[in-house]
Amino acid sequence: MYKVKVNDQYDFAITAENTTISVNDEVVILDRAVLNDKSTHVIYQNKSYTIEMVLFDKAEKTATVKVNGSIYKVAVEDQFDQLLKQLGMDNLAANKVQQIKAPMPGLVLNILVAEGDEVKKGDSLLVLEAMKMENMIKSPTDGVIKKITIKQGNKVEKNQVLITFQS
Repeated sequence: MYKVKVNDQYDFAITAENTTISVNDEVVILDRAVLNDKSTHVIYQNKSYTIEMVLFDKAEKTATVKVNGSIYKVAVEDQFDQLLKQLGMDNLAANKVQQIKAPMPGLVLNILVAEGDEVKKGDSLLVLEAMKMENMIKSPTDGVIKKITIKQGNKVEKNQVLITFQS
């Protein structure tokens, strides 16, 4: 069984066995035609739906789908995710990063955050020049900047701590 959450608001329990799909213990009959690798056309209860996969993150088990022009955020938990949650081990997968270290020796061109700033995973933190190339260093996690140990114009060595997050 899969637990599916749509737009952080609607919960569904979905099971799929052979060609039978059940949603919240009710069998769902679909007429489906694959249009291409990202789009499918579905007829359900005499209504037509065009479904397009906009974004898929396999690691996070999330997707953004467009149904007849409306965007939906979908998060899926499989039986293993549910078991980890029951055992209280679901937070172990979220490996909390405490520090950002220089991936290579270089020159700090620009620092884009300040101490106390709240950042999201993927936010740009600083620009490091190495071998005449500018490298954008991004946040690997959500968090709050505790300390910035470098300044613009500093030369840094590989594995030198650049930024520390609050724990």
